[in-house]
Amino acid sequence: MENSTFPKNFLWGGATAANQIEGAWNTDGKGDSVDDHYTAGSAQAPRRVTPILEQDAVYPNHRGIDFYHRYREDIALFAEMGFKVYRMSIAWSRIFPHGDDETPNEAGLAFYDRVFEELRKYHIEPLVTISHYESPYALTEKYGGWKNRALIDLYVRYAETIFQRYQKQVKYWLTFNEINMLTNPFGAYIGGGMLPQPERDMRQDCFRALHNQMVASAKAVQVGHRISPDFRIGCMICFMAVYARTCNPADELLTQQFDQIHNMLAGDVQVRGAYPAYANRFFEENHIDVGMTAEDAQTLQKGRVDYYTFSYYMSNCIGADSGETASGNVMGGLKNPYLQTSAWGWQIDPQGLRWVLNRVYDRYQIPIMVVENGLGAEDRVEPDGSICDDYRIDYLKQHIEQMREAVKDGVDLRGYTTLGPIDLVSASTGEMKKRYGFIYVDLQDNGSGTLERRKKKSFDWYKQVIASNGEDLTVSL
Repeated sequence: MENSTFPKNFLWGGATAANQIEGAWNTDGKGDSVDDHYTAGSAQAPRRVTPILEQDAVYPNHRGIDFYHRYREDIALFAEMGFKVYRMSIAWSRIFPHGDDETPNEAGLAFYDRVFEELRKYHIEPLVTISHYESPYALTEKYGGWKNRALIDLYVRYAETIFQRYQKQVKYWLTFNEINMLTNPFGAYIGGGMLPQPERDMRQDCFRALHNQMVASAKAVQVGHRISPDFRIGCMICFMAVYARTCNPADELLTQQFDQIHNMLAGDVQVRGAYPAYANRFFEENHIDVGMTAEDAQTLQKGRVDYYTFSYYMSNCIGADSGETASGNVMGGLKNPYLQTSAWGWQIDPQGLRWVLNRVYDRYQIPIMVVENGLGAEDRVEPDGSICDDYRIDYLKQHIEQMREAVKDGVDLRGYTTLGPIDLVSASTGEMKKRYGFIYVDLQDNGSGTLERRKKKSFDWYKQVIASNGEDLTVSL
């Protein structure tokens, strides 16, 4: 097929994470994950980390949307939409409840056997994230999280365990979700399992943790390739697209520096196999020592990923002068007067996705997937039971159009998985009312609801998109 359209074998689907959907947080031998100690929150009241679970606090990830007991129903709905791929994660604490257990939890392994069997029944390819914001909380208590190199070998043992177990069911793997989250202290806990310490600068710990994860990723890539030559193992970057607020050279330089550290550094290491030159000055000026060893350097070079994936939701502006601010995924920035915003203040920028795709492919020249993209919004159930989420259709339509343009530009784009195909617990706020799915889940922020699944208008629209391989984006009345 000509590059004016998506490739014939393009992987259309959706993305979720175990911590956002599974629930059953202490069932069948599962241990606590970091997300199980994360309270509910909102745009106005951030989520809190509670080392000791509080009786009166709400922990939405404990229940998720009960995918653990309803996975057959949910996968059947994904199949009805025509999914070619389903991006999911395995909960580390379901396999090794404390992270450093001597033997894996068979009940946890068996659960994912059943999930993969169900996906195979519908010919849906699993795309598995090994660690997606769900490291065992015991590793936080005992080791202090990912700033401790001890977690490298524990992670590699976990990865080898699931590689061996599922080598016939899974081809596509991602080592860490949004690994570059650790370039900002916001990601210290959810990404690195390190307890928040607002009274001190955590950049040293965060970049040490990031380094340890990249070494662990590289080791896992090598192990995976030894186990199965058919494995394709990728990285996953949270791409925080930024533009200079003005043509002032100072704004351009600030934007470049932000982009280098927060967007490109982790990808450069995981794809190219070595730290980029610009990192040296940043580490020196910020008194950061990542703990690099000669062995680490060899490991990073030998454990380069096979493909590059990223999340994309919005863009922000950067400038030397202050101005009106906007919210965002991980961190905000300055408001762009040319863009509209979502109800949660995220700036909607479809063309930015084309810009990012070209930027990434120009830099790395390896296959790319967009593995998270979507609109969080409050959906209204009409008296007749229908849910008319035209705003979501419009958002996704515009982004798919820009992906199509990127394919015409020559980008080797292999897949697209929206977050989330079914309503789930928002990672940023812990809310249910911030809904992303094509499938509505009857569950409210206060825990009420039947958990009934219901198709939204976007369900049939996305089914049409997949059936036409991205050619038919029209919206019926």
